[in-house]
Amino acid sequence: MSERGAPPAGAGRAPGGPAPADDEPDLLRDQFRQLLRYRWLIALGLVLGVLGGCWLGVRGADSYTATTEITVRPLPIDSSGEKTAPGETSMGSERRTALSSVVAERAARTLHMGTGTGAQRLAADLQVTNPPETRMLRFAYTAHSPRTAARSANAFATAYLDNREKDATSRVTSMVESYEKQRAPLLKERDRLAEEIASSGREGALDGTLSAHSSVVNRIAEINGSISDLRAEDTTPGRVVTKATPPGAPAGPGLPLMLGLGAAVGVGLGLLAAWVRLVFDPAVRTPGDVVRALHAPVLGTLPRGRRGSGKRAERHSLLAGGRLAEEYRSVAFRLAYDETFARRRRVLVVPPRGSIGTALAASVNLSASFAEMGKEVLLLEADLRTPSLTERLRQADGVQPGWARAPGHGTIGWPAGHRVPIDAGESGVFDLVPGHRVSKVPRALTSSAVTQLIGHADEHNSVLLVLAPAVLSYADAIALIDRVDCVLIVCDPREVRRDDLARVRELVVGAGGCVLGALLHAEGAGSEPKRRAASAGPPAPPDRGAPVQEGDALRVMVR
Repeated sequence: MSERGAPPAGAGRAPGGPAPADDEPDLLRDQFRQLLRYRWLIALGLVLGVLGGCWLGVRGADSYTATTEITVRPLPIDSSGEKTAPGETSMGSERRTALSSVVAERAARTLHMGTGTGAQRLAADLQVTNPPETRMLRFAYTAHSPRTAARSANAFATAYLDNREKDATSRVTSMVESYEKQRAPLLKERDRLAEEIASSGREGALDGTLSAHSSVVNRIAEINGSISDLRAEDTTPGRVVTKATPPGAPAGPGLPLMLGLGAAVGVGLGLLAAWVRLVFDPAVRTPGDVVRALHAPVLGTLPRGRRGSGKRAERHSLLAGGRLAEEYRSVAFRLAYDETFARRRRVLVVPPRGSIGTALAASVNLSASFAEMGKEVLLLEADLRTPSLTERLRQADGVQPGWARAPGHGTIGWPAGHRVPIDAGESGVFDLVPGHRVSKVPRALTSSAVTQLIGHADEHNSVLLVLAPAVLSYADAIALIDRVDCVLIVCDPREVRRDDLARVRELVVGAGGCVLGALLHAEGAGSEPKRRAASAGPPAPPDRGAPVQEGDALRVMVR
């Protein structure tokens, strides 16, 4: 033990205590690393974005836009025939007029494209805008040819001005005709009154006749003045400020820029898709997810192991070496210096669900690590459905530790009379109480013999490790928590769900225990034990204790 030096960093922190809160930058970095797990979604978004940018770039490569700008002159008479105030023009109405079918048909006739559908197709590529705080209209036309774009823009501007001038001239002509109709009866009345005055002489004419004649003459003069004013009005609709010329470059941003924009948008969409996939993914992806689900730290992560070869490797496959053994020693040190574990020195090693193979290997190697530290170790195999440790470990010669030699007197055959010293090689010797099939598993786990055996862990310099089946598959582990209240979860983060870990914590805490931490492993670190556990034989028949559901775990009668 002295060769290993000080315990690893963080061993003094209580694994069973609440996990420290992550800072926001750490959470963001963790989420970004998790997003990178879905590289295929990000790559798919990038490819789609580049393809979309390429399509837009190619489509806009042969599009040219020419622009004509005109100023709109306020007309003296509006469409209702009333005179308008100087400078008063509704630019919104003028813009809608410029986009009307009447102007489009005029432009189509100018371009010799006919009317009807030809005018509609021509107007589809036209845009008319009004710069703020101005009396200007900007005609922008897009076509596949620079010359066509310029000709069409100029044709629409000219058609709009011609249409506006025609409307103004028509309104003036209509009003002049209206005044002339009003003047015609007045002229007849004037002539009649003049004849009457001439026949009777000015001295003999009645005052009323003279007054009527004077009034009619004045009214005719007013109408003539209005007609003269109307004919003198300037009906110029406006003028062209900027005439469209054939553009020298396409209107689009260009293929390189569109490819860049498409790639940026594609990456953004890919990250969004990866984030949505991450939010709805129930699987545990990082050690941080394990810490948040269990409210307990990750005590270690097992490296990938290698399969042994030959009969000797097959016999000692559970005892690890190299980096894997060092990781187990590190976990044992962290447990040894943990205040919660040091009070009772008992730990229950369980998986959340599924195979017990990796948890079995972890319990054996942790027992060897504690034995190497000079502890008197007892490993209790509480898997009474598919026990396999006696066939896979080598029995040691010599005397068992004193606290493990207590015979025990079980009433149903387990664990009485089963004490096997195990040779852990250079690590030393630890004691094993192997499991075997019994008729009633809950009764065996809650028997007085098991309680007496667990109580020996209170002796000085002793450590007890209990191996139990998956918490969410059987209630065996819950039945032991009242006597072995420290729990070590062994799981593969890629094969377990966050709600599974949260459910395990609820069951453990509800039964009066605490979660010391988690021991993570990747595929390969526990693959050999898993294969052997799977081939150890079929599970116990129904009359020897069938699996219970998660909700039944807290209802197991424990002593």
